[in-house]
Amino acid sequence: MKIKTMLLIGLAAGALLCTGVQAAAEKPAGEKAAVSKSLWEQIKEGGWVMVPIGILSILTLYLIGDGVVRTGRKRVLPEQHLEAVKAHFKQGDYVAAYNYCKANPSPFTNVCRVAVSLLGDGKAAVEEGQLAELSKENAAMQTYISYLSVIGVCAPMIGLLGTVTGMIKAFQTLGSAGIGDPSSLSAAIGEVLVATASGLFIAIPAFGAFYFLRNRAGKALHDIQDVMALFFRKIPYEDFAGVHIGDEELIAARPNWVAEETAVAPEAAT
Repeated sequence: MKIKTMLLIGLAAGALLCTGVQAAAEKPAGEKAAVSKSLWEQIKEGGWVMVPIGILSILTLYLIGDGVVRTGRKRVLPEQHLEAVKAHFKQGDYVAAYNYCKANPSPFTNVCRVAVSLLGDGKAAVEEGQLAELSKENAAMQTYISYLSVIGVCAPMIGLLGTVTGMIKAFQTLGSAGIGDPSSLSAAIGEVLVATASGLFIAIPAFGAFYFLRNRAGKALHDIQDVMALFFRKIPYEDFAGVHIGDEELIAARPNWVAEETAVAPEAAT
């Protein structure tokens, strides 16, 4: 399944890059092309920078697909998770709710699990725990999405590098052969145009997808907050005072000097 997905992504990336190259190499309608070039020849005309630009096009498509899946409601707030936890809350079985959240991880159940485990520490601890876990889930979503912004910045720079190298070749051709060899000069100029246009063709959708997925992730986190506010409204925190829910190890103990004073006091009384 993964191989099939990667092949589809590769084909789509190739189509994306080829479309950009073809658009860059097209001539005006009224101008007749002197030499007909195949698409592969147009890609090769872009020079060595077409290799990293092609890799960036594949990464762009992969990151967009991954971001859409990561920020979707079915992944962030699955309906079956929501209904199961709601049923446990209605029954007052918070231990079962904790165990279900731990056995079925998702951004929603991760936040809910942390909040339930802190019920014995009071409302302030529960709210702080929710915010900390939401921040962690946001970081997990934004990590891959942020790479789209990096691609949006790097792709035009790589294309610009191809522009510079193409211009260097063009001036070298002019310096050595003058204008007597127009084919060599046109090849260098073609490298300039194709590399620049291809870099921009990758950068524009990468930036658009970055802002779209960033807002989509923010909305998903707000949906989790709304559900958590509904679940924890009117929670009887006084009934949970001193109770520890969950199987996390409690490492902190009483200070050793307090324990020593408690042990010495009975001996002094005798």
